[in-house]
Amino acid sequence: MNTQEKIAEVIAESIAVKTKLLADNQLLNKLENLALLCAEAFKNGHKVFFAGNGGSAADAQHLAAEWSGRFYKNRKALFAEALHCNGSYLTAVGNDYGFGEIYARLVEGWLQKGDILILISTSGNSENILKAAKQAQTQSIFCVAWTGETGGELKNHCDMLLNMPSRNTPRIQEAHILIGHILCELVENLLF
Repeated sequence: MNTQEKIAEVIAESIAVKTKLLADNQLLNKLENLALLCAEAFKNGHKVFFAGNGGSAADAQHLAAEWSGRFYKNRKALFAEALHCNGSYLTAVGNDYGFGEIYARLVEGWLQKGDILILISTSGNSENILKAAKQAQTQSIFCVAWTGETGGELKNHCDMLLNMPSRNTPRIQEAHILIGHILCELVENLLF
């Protein structure tokens, strides 16, 4: 296979995942419901938090910035944040308690009932993401999981699962950013 054939193959794989998303009415309904829940949370003075590891952490930060900054509209800032943005906190808690605790402690300290936690994990099995979900459950925080096809263990510890129809990490991440952008646009339109 030459380079251009490989490029075409990867693009076709990405399109196939998005075609499956488009045909999944249950997932589309969940995304619509999540937009309504996020808009309602913001209206009531609550916050939306994101968490992920690696590329998913980058997606978490990117999507939080779309709301706290702007997406399409010049409008009031919304309180959205990615939980990993304080490097001193991450290294201190990772050193003192272990990396598996980094998000659970922030959920415990920062989130309140009425807030929404969106956890992004391609496998659905990341220890620190699972512990954050379990902590959110103890606090009655609405917890959403964005995963790959299986949902992993995370599917058992969230209020809403949006699992992308793929087992290929890059294709899952591409689908996550797509639904994230859709969510940002829907919420912005609902509120402004």
